[in-house]
Amino acid sequence: MPNTLAFLTQQMELAGELLAGRGHMFEPQDLPGRFGRVIKAVDHLLEVVGGQAVLGGGWAVWRHGFHGRMTQDVDIVLAADRVDEFMRAASVSGFEILPQPPGRWPKLLHKATDIKVDILPEGQRPGTAAHPAPTTLGHPLTMGASGAGLRYITLPSLIELKLAAGRARDEADVAELIRANPQNVAAIRGHLATVHGDYVIAFDQLVQRAQDQRDE
Repeated sequence: MPNTLAFLTQQMELAGELLAGRGHMFEPQDLPGRFGRVIKAVDHLLEVVGGQAVLGGGWAVWRHGFHGRMTQDVDIVLAADRVDEFMRAASVSGFEILPQPPGRWPKLLHKATDIKVDILPEGQRPGTAAHPAPTTLGHPLTMGASGAGLRYITLPSLIELKLAAGRARDEADVAELIRANPQNVAAIRGHLATVHGDYVIAFDQLVQRAQDQRDE
């Protein structure tokens, strides 16, 4: 989206709402404005297909303590056996199915809010073609999903997905989350140790980076 005056004004207003609401916006449904509207639309689809999902991406980074992080998209981890039905229901419920290039994951556009919804399907492999992750996406129930409504992904699972993606932006998010949650470092490391050793090595490096930046 271009950095027009209207867009920048909208972003400043959103930042103000998020700053004011960070003490009580504990669920995705609490997000303000058009973001709350698209979350409720996703909730409706989950109820229709009888599925569970978690909200990841930039909004989860914001929820878990990096309050400077904002995003224009909504990223949800969805169970593999619900993806096709979810997409069909979305296509007749106010969403547009966007073109899906080979090797890319499904993407929707919520037409009423102009917000894109990225689907992260269980069983798919994050990372890039040149550097695929050593693991695949798990079921949302292992990441904090419960009931029919969208829930935030847990902090350990969020960091797992960020490390799996392997991009510089994701590593920067992990470093910020470490600084925001120093009391959870041991628990996060313990979770990563049950997933893959490469993630533990990468996490330890980012913990050290966060420590070095605090000491500067």
